[in-house]
Order: sequence, then C-alpha cells, then structure tokens
Amino acid sequence: MSASGGKKAIFAALSANAGIAVAKFAGALITGSGSMLAEAVHSLADTGNQGLLLLGQKRAEQEADELHPFGYGRNRYFYSFVVALVLFTLGSMYAIWEGIHKIQHPEELSSPIVAVVILAIAAVLEGFSFATAMKESAALRGSTGWWRFIRNSRNPELPVVMLEDSGALVGLLIALLAVVLTMLTENPVWDGIGTLGIGILLGVIAVVLIVEMKSLLIGEGATPEQIRAIRENLVDSTHIDRVIHLRTEYLGPEELLVAAKVAIVPGLEIGDIATAIDAAEERVRTAVPIARLMYIEPDLYRTQPA
Repeated sequence: MSASGGKKAIFAALSANAGIAVAKFAGALITGSGSMLAEAVHSLADTGNQGLLLLGQKRAEQEADELHPFGYGRNRYFYSFVVALVLFTLGSMYAIWEGIHKIQHPEELSSPIVAVVILAIAAVLEGFSFATAMKESAALRGSTGWWRFIRNSRNPELPVVMLEDSGALVGLLIALLAVVLTMLTENPVWDGIGTLGIGILLGVIAVVLIVEMKSLLIGEGATPEQIRAIRENLVDSTHIDRVIHLRTEYLGPEELLVAAKVAIVPGLEIGDIATAIDAAEERVRTAVPIARLMYIEPDLYRTQPA
C-alpha cells in the first residue's frame, strides 16, 4: 500500500480527534471529571500524532542525496516511533498521575450527563475513524489476522492509527463507565479509578508501538513469503543454479533492499553472466515489486570442507 493510501486513514483520525479533543476539554471544564480530562488529553495527543505521521510521510519523499544515498524512507518509521513516545508520556503518564490524584482527593462531578453525551458522540466519531483505518488496511492485511498484521506490517502508519483508535474506543468505554458509576454511587472515587485505567491502557498500547517501531527503525528484512519469492526467481537453472546467501532490509515501507550472492553455472562468458543477472533482477522485481534496489554478486558454489 502506498503512502497516499494510508493518508486517508490518517486524515480521518486527525479530523475526528481534533473535534473530539475540543468537545472533551469543554466537557471536562463543565463537569470537573478527571476521566473526561484524561480522555481530552488522550485525544489531543492523538491529534498531534496524526500530524507527526503526515510529517513523516512528507519527509520520506525527499530524494536520495550524498549524505543519505538510500533515501529518506525511514523517516516514516522515525516519526511513528516519536508518536509512540508522545502517546506514552503525554497520554499515559498524565492520565496515571491524574487518576492517582483523583483517587486520593475525590471531587464531585458537575452535570455528569454532559460528560455522558460527549463521550457517546466521541465514540461515534472514533468508530468512524477506526472503520476507515480497517478499510484502508484490508488490502495490505490480506488473510492475515489483525494482531499478526500489526506485528508484521512494514507500513508504520496504519498499525499506529488502528491501535490508537481501538485504544480510544476502549478508553471512552472506561470513561463512560466511570462517570456512570460515579452518578449511581455518588462516589467520585470511581472517576479517579477510570482515569487511572485509561492511563494504564494507553501505557500498554504505547509500549507495543514502541517495540514494533523500534524494530522497524533498526531495520527489518523481507517477510518469509517475499524471501521465498526472491529465492525462487533468482534461480533459472540454466545460468544461475542456486542462491549462496541472501540479505534483505526495508529502507522504507515501499522500498526493499536485496543483496544476494548467486552461483553461476561454470563456463559462462562474461556477457552471458551479465545477461543472466539482469534477467534475475527483472524476475525478482516482477514477483516482489518493492525490491527496487538490488545487488547481485555472481560466484561459483563451493561446498564447505568437512
């Protein structure tokens, strides 16, 4: 999936979160709800995060230069990693601090019904954003399960948006439950407990994102399916009879580096070897279109001494 494909999900999330943040801050100001305030900060962080994802996509479009000969594609991984850090610090840590404060020093809620209405509207908007992210991810995910898609995807933006939106929906449910329990029991401690729960939820999501984005930022290789396709298409059995070794690495979500040493059939002329290498590159790019940068070294296969 191209960067432009992921932008639709990012813009949907940006629009939804910006409107939700304003509504939640107004609700928190009216009601004095800590869980509402935690959700407002959560939505504000998410809004900034969508901006960071768009900035990462823009920076990744820079042309390769002498300082970065392989291009700037990993900017998308870097900014997604920053998003995970923002979600952890601004979202999770603040909500946990606010939750502990509200539990230790409970405060009565004013007009809690306002909080319920705002949270219900926010849930509808977040549901729209989440549905858009799922639709955008469908082609990229294929038959893979959602959790495996999030763990294995080399596209950083869609898993980030999906986890943010799913976390927002669960957080809204927690906040709504906290406000309702506060209304029913007339005990504002429930509001603090809800705020703390939202902070823990955001922390878990942020840690998952940090781990996944760190792996992409360091550099991940091709998927097992891509490796198999590359190996099969490097060999033609007439000029190249085996792959001696193969290394791959994603330079960005849509660019894969392939470096291989292949065994050439003995006795071939230099011109025939060059033609065989060119043909192998063409076959690999047809099978794996994102294998844009390839280095293939011809050699003779030698068995290792016993």
